[in-house]
Amino acid sequence: MSTSSQVDKTYPGNLFMVIAPSGAGKSSLVNALLAQDADICLSVSYTTRLPRVQEQNGREYHFISVAEFKARQLANEFFEWAEVHANFYGTSRIWIEQQMRAGADVLMEIDWQGARQVRQHFHNATEIFILPPSLDALEERLKKRGQDEPEIITRRLLAARSEIAHAVQADYVLINEDFDRALEALHSIVIATRLRTSSQRIKHMELFAQLGISPGAEMHR
Repeated sequence: MSTSSQVDKTYPGNLFMVIAPSGAGKSSLVNALLAQDADICLSVSYTTRLPRVQEQNGREYHFISVAEFKARQLANEFFEWAEVHANFYGTSRIWIEQQMRAGADVLMEIDWQGARQVRQHFHNATEIFILPPSLDALEERLKKRGQDEPEIITRRLLAARSEIAHAVQADYVLINEDFDRALEALHSIVIATRLRTSSQRIKHMELFAQLGISPGAEMHR
């Protein structure tokens, strides 16, 4: 995996990174959050692989040619990119910065390795790690999905053990035992992050100036 040059800028909008092992309920929670909060934009990655059945361009991924991907890569458009099984995947730096500069919040569904790369660009990005209530519950969910053969489920469970070990590196850990409560907790994290002093000072710069609040007045704890 490679990255572009460091950005590390602060914008009115916030960046949220949601991380979870397969089967923990990440996509369901994210989709419910997006339906509930219109001020969050979902980051859609670029890929050179072919669309699968029912996938739509611009929804699951932006499907592009290898030539276009490499052109965007040379133009330093991607925060991070990777080659997986002979296909390229990349996260658009330009789109995310445009959204955040305009004051919108951006959410990324990402693995822990990608999150480490994005942190190099945005030190104040918020990482939220979603855990299953147990490995047994995770296995049961994977089986109920009916999408994978038993050997693939076994591989996913082995990978989950490794991924879960990185939960301690996240800002927040959310245990998805009850969906409604997990969704409420996820939205609470978003709301609290928007109210951080650093975020409020950027978003309400004129008000802070009128009230005589200077950047040096912030307390770091």
